Amino acid sequence: MSLNIVLYQPEIPANTGTIGRSCVLSGSALHLIGPLGFSLDDRMVRRSGMGYWHDIDLYVYESWEDFCVKQPDANPWLVTKHGAHCYHEVSYEDGDWLMFGRESTGIDRAILQEHPERCLRIPMVKREGLSPATTPGPYADPADPDAVSLNLSNAANIVMFEALRQIGFPGMFCHELGE
Repeated sequence: MSLNIVLYQPEIPANTGTIGRSCVLSGSALHLIGPLGFSLDDRMVRRSGMGYWHDIDLYVYESWEDFCVKQPDANPWLVTKHGAHCYHEVSYEDGDWLMFGRESTGIDRAILQEHPERCLRIPMVKREGLSPATTPGPYADPADPDAVSLNLSNAANIVMFEALRQIGFPGMFCHELGE
């Protein structure tokens, strides 16, 4: 086993493709909760997945409710800028679920409020007036310094590889071949 990476209503196919590639190469499953902001046939998903897309252990759910029904034992760590703990301050276990929100608005607040003890954040520099060059969605405010966040695929990889490190990189090798 390894990890379960959950993307809640992802909007950008290239991010999902990149995360999918990391899932294949780490032995992790990818779970997508809809509605998705793109088709899984999108060439950007396949391009970012760099030929690994066909090897993904992929699960797709119509909604959060569908996910909860089909994965009743999942108790995901929720990665959000509203997290009470930093991602490296918790202990991960083999088979854990790591959930990341949509690029423009993150994980719905109602979900976060149901599980505040499971909310994690990635530390970032807080700079007054720092704003994204573009506003990714209708809810983004370019004047809001809290609107700034890491790219979804970068955030997923940061947390995924900390969890993998803690559980001993199951099934992965950390040295050069031939050593």
